[in-house]
Amino acid sequence: MNQNKLTTAANNSLSPSTINRSKKPLSISTTDVVTASSGSPAITAKATSAKTVRFQHVRKALQNFRLVWLDSNLDESKDEYKKIIQYLRHIVISVTIFTDVHQCIDFLNQINDEKVFIIVSGSLGRDLMPEINGLPQLYSTYIFCGNPSVHERWSKTISKVKGVYTRLEPIYTALRIDCERCDQTLISMSFHGIDDFFMYTQLFKEVLLKIDDNDVKSIQEFVDYCRVQGEIPEDQIAKIEREYRLHTYLWWYTAPNFIYSILNRALRLLDVDMILKIGFFIRDLHRYIEQLHREQQSMTTIPTIPFQVFRGQGLSIQGFEKLTKTEGGLMSFNNFLSTSRNRHFQLSNFARPAASEPDLVGVLFIMTIDPKLCTTLSIPFVNVKNLGFFEDKEEEFLFSTHTIFRIDKIERIHEDHIDRLWQVNLILMGNNNNDLNTFTASIREKLSGTTTWLRLGEIFIKAGKSAQAEQLYQILLQKKLCSDKDQANYNFQLGRMYYDNGDCTNALKFYEQSLDIRRKSLPPDHPDLIICITKNMQINDHQVIINHIDIDPE
Repeated sequence: MNQNKLTTAANNSLSPSTINRSKKPLSISTTDVVTASSGSPAITAKATSAKTVRFQHVRKALQNFRLVWLDSNLDESKDEYKKIIQYLRHIVISVTIFTDVHQCIDFLNQINDEKVFIIVSGSLGRDLMPEINGLPQLYSTYIFCGNPSVHERWSKTISKVKGVYTRLEPIYTALRIDCERCDQTLISMSFHGIDDFFMYTQLFKEVLLKIDDNDVKSIQEFVDYCRVQGEIPEDQIAKIEREYRLHTYLWWYTAPNFIYSILNRALRLLDVDMILKIGFFIRDLHRYIEQLHREQQSMTTIPTIPFQVFRGQGLSIQGFEKLTKTEGGLMSFNNFLSTSRNRHFQLSNFARPAASEPDLVGVLFIMTIDPKLCTTLSIPFVNVKNLGFFEDKEEEFLFSTHTIFRIDKIERIHEDHIDRLWQVNLILMGNNNNDLNTFTASIREKLSGTTTWLRLGEIFIKAGKSAQAEQLYQILLQKKLCSDKDQANYNFQLGRMYYDNGDCTNALKFYEQSLDIRRKSLPPDHPDLIICITKNMQINDHQVIINHIDIDPE
């Protein structure tokens, strides 16, 4: 990402810069203490005794990371710390406060799909860190204390402690940098021959980009969704609501707001609900990159001969193993892909720091780009210089989603005291692969004649993503804006998935709902109606057999 994003200090007028940990204990409003009732998702509420509360669930994250603040001396009477939490939520949306170590550990153990940053007092940090330093979900810890000399001694032995601080502003700066690195590390990738979804990446992209939007309605649904989450700062939501059409889509993508992180997480996890909510922006940004690519070709803003771009990042140890097993094969970046012409910047700010993390391997991707191939295969990319939110000093190049490369060569970068630092040479391929093209054409033909939504659901099913398909169909049925035919199809697909998973009760429920809808609009001999009746009969016969087997012969 852009160098200015990494170096933006938290020193504007919103920043609570007067807090000095060495002066007095922290204070914070009780409305920022998270509590939960039994069996319900964690909510923000006033707590009379935080230590009596047990956490049942973790609120759904909107970004790839969340922030935890642990301090036993939080003072409920001070308003200034409300401002601190408000400011922190402009860096990390989800901020959770704890006064008890055990509750904090319970909370951390519930987190699976995102990384955690922790601000902790020195005294609690000394007890907490040996317990949690090995957790893969922990990304970094910032010790906030009044006696740094005492806590620097023990913290130097803990790999995930990033520093000891007596003021919050340096923590804000470190936190922004770690958010950038975390998002860079957690971009989704698929590898040919290892990940089933790889063969469907181009189809997924095609279908996603063909979904029709009512722009005004889509933007309003997105901001309404953001407000319901209850954690995103209102000023950021209101800015999108008021100004979405006043700035370019590249401006929004590169600006220090939550759009980039939400988009990154949605595509990484294939979170259907989030993808549908932010889908309008995915399509807007893709089309804008296509438009700019054509314009920059004519103005020679982008090279006309093969050139190299760079991307530094961390990979999980498992992800790096997949990469090495696919050497010579194909891989896809399943998101918009940010790269740079500045090798040193990507190495020093992303790849090398990742190599020092115990759970990561530092990787510098060196990508060879042939502009003629991009034109032939319609692979759009854009030189971001002077187009994004920040002044672009590293000459960032941004590629559209799901760009495919061939892994040419993997070799170690030899540096003193760094073992896990690698250089990976990639060659841009796009869909220039016979096997991939043949497979894609075959699936595309099978799905022809179906609606965009049914195609998307079928792609999820074929790629082994049945949970995403189920989520998609359930969301579409809840909207109740589709035709009777579509409702019948979605119910039928849900019945089919439940039946394939051995859940005959739910399968029968959705098949019957599909049958009821089709009976109202189709003649008795219509093939769709006959298929639906047949499925119902199969399940009923199956249930009779099961019931017979379950009868006690005695």
